[in-house]
Amino acid sequence: MSEAAVETGLGQRTRRGMAVWAGAVFAFLYVPIIVLVIFSFNASSQVNIWGGFSVSWYGEALRNDAITSAIRVSLIVAAASTAVSVVIGTALALALHRHRFRGRRALDGTVYLPIVIPDITMAVMLLVFFAEAFKLIDSFGPRYTLGITTVTLSHVAFNISFVCVVVRARLDQFDRTLEEAARDLYATAWQTFRRVTLPLIMPGIAAGGLLALTLSLDDLVISAFVSGPGSTTLPVYVFGSIRRGVTPELNAISTLMLAASMTIVLAALAVQRRRASSSQQAQIL
Repeated sequence: MSEAAVETGLGQRTRRGMAVWAGAVFAFLYVPIIVLVIFSFNASSQVNIWGGFSVSWYGEALRNDAITSAIRVSLIVAAASTAVSVVIGTALALALHRHRFRGRRALDGTVYLPIVIPDITMAVMLLVFFAEAFKLIDSFGPRYTLGITTVTLSHVAFNISFVCVVVRARLDQFDRTLEEAARDLYATAWQTFRRVTLPLIMPGIAAGGLLALTLSLDDLVISAFVSGPGSTTLPVYVFGSIRRGVTPELNAISTLMLAASMTIVLAALAVQRRRASSSQQAQIL
């Protein structure tokens, strides 16, 4: 047998082995999700016994006041924290990328701390911070407690870093000569930013906002530490319910969360592709 034939046989075996390994990895990742979705339509109250197809558990979940309240809190927190994080994170990315100032290196290193430190560590730090801040505020009269505001501020605290990192990656590919051309055409600094800089970095801002929204909706550890009465988010509610046992109702909630996350991602991809196609058509014209 020739050396070429041996090499061809080895290459085919390697490709088959890699395909099998890739299939095993994908099965490990996605089969549990598929099982969860299937059993969310289980008519039986026993989560591991199939009793026929039914959507009744979705109705039970949406009629549960505790669940609807948790969904409302999660949406409020996610929307507010994402909006604030996108504004501050984008401004921070522009400042770190464009300007040189005293303490810039220290600030640059601090930006990555919420990304690298464990969630439990950040949760404890935020809880201690709010406790001490409330003590100081209480001495002046008004009294504050843990609630939706503290959960939102906590999500802003870690989402800013993710938005900043994503937007800075987009700024690294930015062509500064376009801004110089705008200034040569007598555009003001604000006009240059609004008409040139912002549209070009918008994909990075959108990606950072999408990441912030997803992290906020999925956060459990930090939300559990800084939430108070009436401010329980959906992941915290699900985690608390699981300790009492898994039910088809929880499967239905988890499936709804999965569907919402996939919808957000698909919508973002559709918008991104539409913008890319529009820019390509504009370049052709």
